[in-house]
Amino acid sequence: MPWTMNDYPSSLKNLKKPVKKKAIDIANAMVDEGYDEGRAIPIATEQAKEWYDNASEKEIDTFMEEEDPTTHDDTQYESRPELMDKAELVVPHEDGWAVQARDAKKPTKVFDKKADAIKRAQEVAGNKGTEAVVYKKDGTVEERYHRSG
Repeated sequence: MPWTMNDYPSSLKNLKKPVKKKAIDIANAMVDEGYDEGRAIPIATEQAKEWYDNASEKEIDTFMEEEDPTTHDDTQYESRPELMDKAELVVPHEDGWAVQARDAKKPTKVFDKKADAIKRAQEVAGNKGTEAVVYKKDGTVEERYHRSG
């Protein structure tokens, strides 16, 4: 079940609004990627608190201006759980830069800016415990971000 700012687990109710929004966003993405809801919430909550502690006021303000988390495509890994073990890729796309698991049939999201795609791929890869691989427009590997820890 995708959560929103109006419908979320009770464990998030006492969090500051930016932390709650970030936790919902992360938890929805994790569930989309195949995580159990019971695992996604505590992990997302910790990541959201860490993000908030390290984010600048400008980053927080910008994030809060974005639309609230709503539904996500929860079919991405549901039918292909083997993608949970695959690296997240940032690849050129006709509409910008796509983020998708290696061997996925379609991207999970397409971004206008490559930097935004890289940030998302790193977040997803970190949640899955895999690496993020960034490609150049010519199809060669530009950089690999390995899971830390």
